[in-house]
Amino acid sequence: MKVADLENYKIGIYDVKDQLKQMVYGRSAAAFAAGDRARDEIVTVAQLERRRSFMRDAFIQSMGGLPPSDTPLNPQITGTLRGGGYTIEKVMFESRPNQWVTANLYIPDGVGSPTGAVLHLCGHNPMAKHSDLYQTVSLHLVRAGLIVLNMDPIGQGERLSYYDRDTEKAIVAASTREHEYVGKQCLPLGDNLARYFIHDTMRAIDYLCTRPEVDPSKIGVTGCSGGGTQTSAAMICDPRIAAAAPAAFIMSRESYLYAGQAQDAEQIWTGMTKLGFDHEDILMAMAPRPTLVLAAEYDFFPIEGTRRTVQRTERFWELYKGDNRLELFEDPTVHTYSVPMAIAAAAFFSKHLLGKELACTWDGIQPIDPKLLWCTKSGQVRGDRDDVRGVHEENRDRLSGLERDAAAVPDEVRKDRAIAWLRDRVYGDRKPCELGPRRVSLGRLGEDLTVESVLWWSQTSLFNHGFMFRSSSCANADSPVTIGLWARGTKELEPHLAWIRETCGSGRAVFVLDVSGDGAVLPNSITTHGGLHDFYGTIHKFTIDLFWLDDSLAAVRTYDVIRSLDIVELLGEGTGKDIRLYATGKFSLYGQLASILDSRLKRLDITDGIGSIAEWVRSRYYDTLDCEGIILPGMLRYFDLPDLDRWGHAAHVE
Repeated sequence: MKVADLENYKIGIYDVKDQLKQMVYGRSAAAFAAGDRARDEIVTVAQLERRRSFMRDAFIQSMGGLPPSDTPLNPQITGTLRGGGYTIEKVMFESRPNQWVTANLYIPDGVGSPTGAVLHLCGHNPMAKHSDLYQTVSLHLVRAGLIVLNMDPIGQGERLSYYDRDTEKAIVAASTREHEYVGKQCLPLGDNLARYFIHDTMRAIDYLCTRPEVDPSKIGVTGCSGGGTQTSAAMICDPRIAAAAPAAFIMSRESYLYAGQAQDAEQIWTGMTKLGFDHEDILMAMAPRPTLVLAAEYDFFPIEGTRRTVQRTERFWELYKGDNRLELFEDPTVHTYSVPMAIAAAAFFSKHLLGKELACTWDGIQPIDPKLLWCTKSGQVRGDRDDVRGVHEENRDRLSGLERDAAAVPDEVRKDRAIAWLRDRVYGDRKPCELGPRRVSLGRLGEDLTVESVLWWSQTSLFNHGFMFRSSSCANADSPVTIGLWARGTKELEPHLAWIRETCGSGRAVFVLDVSGDGAVLPNSITTHGGLHDFYGTIHKFTIDLFWLDDSLAAVRTYDVIRSLDIVELLGEGTGKDIRLYATGKFSLYGQLASILDSRLKRLDITDGIGSIAEWVRSRYYDTLDCEGIILPGMLRYFDLPDLDRWGHAAHVE
C-alpha cells in the first residue's frame, strides 16, 4: 500500500460527509421551534414587553455591550452640492475617539421647521453611500421631502480600515472581506463586530438630533441587505426610531439555515439562536411603531421565511390601540434595494414622518459622479488623516483592558474560573454516547508499518476517524500511543510520514486523528463560495451556525481530542497509560485545550503552533486559513494559551 492510497481512503460504512451539517441543523431546528413556542405564548402587551426587553439585553450582551457615546461628535461639513430641489452636505462626525464616520446629508429645499428624517444605512456595496444604488434610494427619499443621512459603514466607502496611503489600495479588500477579517478577531474578546456598526448607527441618530432641520421625534431608518442588518439591529437597540423599513434582509433564521448561505461577521449574533431568537423578535421590537418590510421575491434571503415572519408577527401590532400596522412590500426582483422598493419606502416615511401622502415625481433621478460626494480629499479617511482608528485598534484596546483586569485577580482564582468556563464550553452541549468503534485493517504501509482504520462516535450524531500506525516489528495492542493532530488529518500523511515512521520505530504507536469536519470526515460542500475552507465556504458556514448556538468548532474539536483518548485506551485494551499528542499548526489548539481538561494526556509536542490567541488578535495581518476553527468566543475573558501552559504541564513547542 502507498501513502497516497491512505490519503484517498473513503469511509464506506456511514455517511460521514453529511453528519456535521445534520448535527448543526438539528440543534438549530430545535432552538427555532422553542423560540416559536415562546412567541406563541405571548398574548398581552406586558408579555411582549418582557420578551423584547430580555432579547434586547441578551442581544447587546452578545455583542460585548455597546461602546460609550460620550465622545463629542465634532461634526464637520466639508462641502456642499446643489441638486434639483435639494442640497447635499458632505458630513463627517466622530463616533468614537478618532473614528470618523463619513456621510452625505440630503436636505430638500424649503425646510422651514424641524421635519422628518431618514437614516439610510448602506449594504455591502464597497462604494456604500456614493454607489449608484444607494444614491438612487436616497434621491427617492429626498424627493418625497425627507431629510436623508446616507452613511458609510465600517470598511466601505471612505472608511476602509486597511487602506494603504502609499499604494492608494486596500490591503484587505473592502466590505465583507474586511468585516470578516477583523470580525474574527472580535470574537475571542467576547465581542462582535456588530457592536461597532450598532454604535455608529446610534451616533448617526445623535447627529441628526443636533440638526435644527430635524425633528428628533420623527427619525426613521432604512437599509438593504447588510444595511437591512444594521436597520434590524437599530430596531432592537434604539427606541428613538419612529419608523423603520428594513429591505432585503428580514426572513427567518431557519429558512436561511437551509438555504446553505454564510453571513457577514456583523450578521453573526453569538448565542442568540440558543435563546430562541429569530427575525420575528426584530419586528416585535418595533411594535406598535410603523414598520415596513421590503422584500425581493427572488432573493437568496428566502421569501418564504420573510412571509412567515411577517404573518406571525402582525398580531403584535393588534395588541396596541392605534392605526399603525406591520406592512410587507414585495418586488419580483433579485437581492437589491429596487426602485419600486425605494418608492414604497418614500411613501411609507412620508406618511409616518411627514404626515402626508406622496406629492412628487421621480423624473430625472440620476446618480452623480461618486467623487463629488467624497467627504475627504483623497476619498479615504485614512488617506487624509494620520490619527484614524478602526475596529482593529478597538480590539487591541479591549484586549489590554482584559489583561489589566486579569492581572488584578489572583492566579489560582483565574485558573479555577478559566477551567470551569472551558469545561462548560467543551462539554456543555455534548450528548455522551458509547464509542461503538468500527475497525478495519488496511494492511501494510511499506515493510515497516501496519495500518488500521478506526471510526467511532465522538458524540451523539458525530463520528470521528483515525488511522492507527504500528511498527511491524512491535505490533502489540498495548504499545504506548502518540496521537497525531494536524489540518486535514489522514488526508495529509505524506508531510508527516517521516515523523510517523520515526515514532513507530521507537516502540510507540501513532494514531492520526480526523476531528469533526476535517480529514476523512470532511463535509460535502453546500455553498457556492469557493472551496470548503475558503471565505464563506462550507466550514465557515457551519462554524458560524455553531456560534449562533453559543458553541464553536473549536469546542467540538477539543471534545473530539478528549474522546480520542477514550478510543486509544479502548484499542489498547485499557493499558494505555502514556498517551501523548504531537500537533502542528493551528490544530494544536485543540490539544492544548484538551490537555488542561484531561490528565490522561501526558505530553504535548507542538510544531508551528499558536503561541497566543491574544497575539493573534493584536496582529494587524494574519493568515486566514482555518481561523474559524481556532475561535472560542469569549476565551480571552478567562485565559490565553500561555496561561494553560502555566497552569498545566507545559507543552514542548518548536
